[in-house]
Amino acid sequence: MMNTIVFATGNKDKLREIGEIIPDCRLVSMAEAGFTGDIEEGADSFRENALIKARAVRSFIGAERPEYADAIVLADDSGLVIDALGGMPGVMSHRWLGERTYPQAMADVLEEMKDVPDEERAARFVCAIGACLPDGREFTVQETVEGIVGHEIIGENGFGYDPFFYLPERGLTTAQLSPDEKNAISHRGKAIRSMKALLEKEGLL
Repeated sequence: MMNTIVFATGNKDKLREIGEIIPDCRLVSMAEAGFTGDIEEGADSFRENALIKARAVRSFIGAERPEYADAIVLADDSGLVIDALGGMPGVMSHRWLGERTYPQAMADVLEEMKDVPDEERAARFVCAIGACLPDGREFTVQETVEGIVGHEIIGENGFGYDPFFYLPERGLTTAQLSPDEKNAISHRGKAIRSMKALLEKEGLL
């Protein structure tokens, strides 16, 4: 019988990524599972924010959707940590946008960092994934990918802050990588693989 994973997101790009890495499961978004509420994250760590989201959806399923009683609920929290900005936007990466689009936010960062040399432009994408199981167990994993904030917005692939996250060893931004290339090295791709390995070790996949 194929396992069901409810992924606590409405982001189609994230659903695609997890579906590509864990293909042998029934993948359902939280909206498809009936959860449409807002989740107030508010924690100061990626791991705890991921668990807050997973717990909220797990609680809803347990009370309202018995057909998903045996589902594994996963949630992620991810963000961009820029050393020259004191670690911002960090866990605030989405909320930090405010009313801006991602291109507008990236343009603001590039303006703020226009005089920062490459050796001081270190940044990393961080992704934590939390899992809430039907039996009450919880797991988290966290992975990163290191790079620098580039000097321009470039690339059509990816999403979010990808177009200015530059990988010096590849000479490309993550928005210039193919989906397969990005999944192989991205923070979310690495975190999904780590969670997949953990769930397999527990006999859950």
